[in-house]
Amino acid sequence: MGNLFCCVQVDQSTVAIKETFGKFDEVLQPGCHCLPWCLGRQIAGHLTLRLQQLDVRCETKTKDNVFVNVVASIQYCAIADKANEAFYKLSNTRNQIQAYVFDVIRASVPKLLLDDVFEQKTEIAKAVENELEKAMSAYGYQIVQTLITDIEPDEHVKRAMNEINAAARMRVAANEKAEAEKILQIKRAEGEAEAKYLSGLGIARQRQAIVDGLRDSVLGFSVNVPGTTAKDVMDMVLVTQYFDTMKEIGASSKSSAVFIPHGPGAVRDVAAQIRDGLLQGSAAH
Repeated sequence: MGNLFCCVQVDQSTVAIKETFGKFDEVLQPGCHCLPWCLGRQIAGHLTLRLQQLDVRCETKTKDNVFVNVVASIQYCAIADKANEAFYKLSNTRNQIQAYVFDVIRASVPKLLLDDVFEQKTEIAKAVENELEKAMSAYGYQIVQTLITDIEPDEHVKRAMNEINAAARMRVAANEKAEAEKILQIKRAEGEAEAKYLSGLGIARQRQAIVDGLRDSVLGFSVNVPGTTAKDVMDMVLVTQYFDTMKEIGASSKSSAVFIPHGPGAVRDVAAQIRDGLLQGSAAH
């Protein structure tokens, strides 16, 4: 109906390419236009000015011979002032952009190791954008943004990378566990050494107290009971201690057996040993 009345409508964010007898005439902006078809004027086609996105999936190989799929998202739009160039110079804009993306990615990624590809994806996107900007501006298109949205290695490679990462973390955990056990053993050894040292001090003080007590008892008994010698008092004290010890062993509820020499000779030997210790303690004082 619009062609019948020589009127055409151009929608918003769209331009129309006007031709006269098959030759480009002008670019029609959004709105209503009079187009007398009888004079050879017609609409050759429409061109959208909206922002468009093209996702390109490119398979390539890294420097360490790992095949990866790199997905690049290209956001582009036609330049309004160059609408005629965008309409006439390219027959398939998306294929043209895809070819340039393939070329740049397959020239950049093989120079990098797999780990570097993940780290330098921004630089790869920038290289693709710069190359597309130079190439597509001549055809009336503007590259707004280029993003590397995904880098996907082969499934076996991803599994191997995860295993390497897990092994590294387990090695760190094992080192930390071993270091903790080492610290515990050191602290335990220090505690045992300190306990033995203090136990030795306690035993030494106990023996010193026994010697001092026996000496005081012998001296006091000799003074209060005239005619007794230190040897007599010591023998009597040792016999008393001896029988007290036997009594405690017999009253013990434990089932362990203790074999000790029994007889006057045994008491005499014990007395001689303690007397020698008493004399050595007195000499030390």
